[in-house]
Amino acid sequence: MSIFPADIFTEPTDVDPDTLANLGPLRRLAGTWQADKGIDLNPKADGPERRIFREHIVMEPIDPQANGPQLFYGLRYHIHINTPEEDITFHDQVGYWLWEPATGLVIQTVAIPRGQVLIASGQAAPDAATLELSATRGQTEYGICSTAFLEYAFRTDAYRIAINFEPDGSWSYVTDTTLTVHGRADPFSHRDQNTLRKIAEAEPNPLARLLKAKQG
Repeated sequence: MSIFPADIFTEPTDVDPDTLANLGPLRRLAGTWQADKGIDLNPKADGPERRIFREHIVMEPIDPQANGPQLFYGLRYHIHINTPEEDITFHDQVGYWLWEPATGLVIQTVAIPRGQVLIASGQAAPDAATLELSATRGQTEYGICSTAFLEYAFRTDAYRIAINFEPDGSWSYVTDTTLTVHGRADPFSHRDQNTLRKIAEAEPNPLARLLKAKQG
């Protein structure tokens, strides 16, 4: 029996234009964040490499999004990472964080400019102090898609992100990406972790700004 309604076309009518007020657990991610003590553990030819990195994240609210009756509120994000010893980009990532109030579904989409995308999912209460999402290679719903070279050399089999919201308003994360590296017998756990602090508040989403301007 399907968990979805028979009517897949009719969109909800009770949509609040104020995304920031309807983000559930994602509300605490909205804004611009920065930190300079991130830790990255990645595979190299002569063994694991540990690097310290600087991270800048912008998360801005988008207008409400509907898939027929399904309704999401969300944040569009951009992550830029470099290292203290280099100005060039160490990691660049874009995507969306999405919240479905009706079900408690949380989604993160990830796109990186090395030819890889994924959709991770989890469940959370509106006031959750932690989030945990995952994606698995081969899944058609919450899966991972990579270029032919990455599939051959550094195949991503699983992705997991765990977030903790701290009492002081900061938040920390750990990502574990399970890689099968060509020529290696054992899977490699590529790990990143950091604690970020807000340096700017988020702007309202375009529809909320428009309605506020009309009312003002």
